[in-house]
Amino acid sequence: MPILAVRDSALPGTTDLPCVLARLPSRAPVVVMIHGFGFDPFDPQSDPHLHILGLDPDRRRWGAVSWPRRLDLAGDRGLGVAWGWPSTGTIWQANAQAAAQGKKLARFIGILRALDGQRPVHVIAHSLGARVAYSALTDLGPNDVQRVVLIAPALSLAEARAACRSPAGRMAMFVNVTGRENRLFDALLLAALPYRGRRLARRSICDDNWLDLALDDPDVLGTLRQWGWRIRPARVRICHWSGYLRPGVWRLYQDLLLRPDETPLSCLRTATSGPRGPKGLRSVSLQRLKALVRRGVPS
Repeated sequence: MPILAVRDSALPGTTDLPCVLARLPSRAPVVVMIHGFGFDPFDPQSDPHLHILGLDPDRRRWGAVSWPRRLDLAGDRGLGVAWGWPSTGTIWQANAQAAAQGKKLARFIGILRALDGQRPVHVIAHSLGARVAYSALTDLGPNDVQRVVLIAPALSLAEARAACRSPAGRMAMFVNVTGRENRLFDALLLAALPYRGRRLARRSICDDNWLDLALDDPDVLGTLRQWGWRIRPARVRICHWSGYLRPGVWRLYQDLLLRPDETPLSCLRTATSGPRGPKGLRSVSLQRLKALVRRGVPS
């Protein structure tokens, strides 16, 4: 299945969507991939579709891993929507543009849902891309989006809580991926953007539909390894892109977005926040997780 490349214009590709969706298996999801700061889909030097949102990015560029390939969206397992938006210029310009892009994304998802109301729609977003997702959620209805994976989100705590408590957010499941290697960027963001002095969405939300995954925590990594997700520690101490460059992390994202029935957040929350140590560490494989789901564990 080809990746649907979106550029900042009128709602793209909507005339082709009925045919595209018809060729997908009935429950194959739509996964919207949203980049962060520093890209422009109209500039070949910074076009995200030639970079992280493309199937064959230039590997000489920093951070050039193909999101759709790592998510296994190059076949028929789902439709990858590569949401390219202009996020160059100053951080203030990109921040304002992210909010406007969210409105466009909400309209696009609304069209998807009108065409196929039963097909799951998920979102994965990095940095300022989280603000695009947040802005979209506030304009969507219940069950319009099922899962949202936020990687080092440039989102304040108040905004994250508002997203969770919106009509769409109440029914969605959020996975918030954080890491100590992003702290310098967090500090710069807090100093620059309007929420000066406020807190970012880092390990602070207690809603039932919100899960924090602190990938700088050895205990969390150890527990995930017991589940079959072998994610390595960060290679460098300061890195804004560690959440998608870290070896092994894409297997986790792939399972969260393409196998949601096998990865209920309630089980993940219990495993990553429970007691540690040889006797307390939960050793649960994906096969065991499937058995738990069949027994009625909520997702």
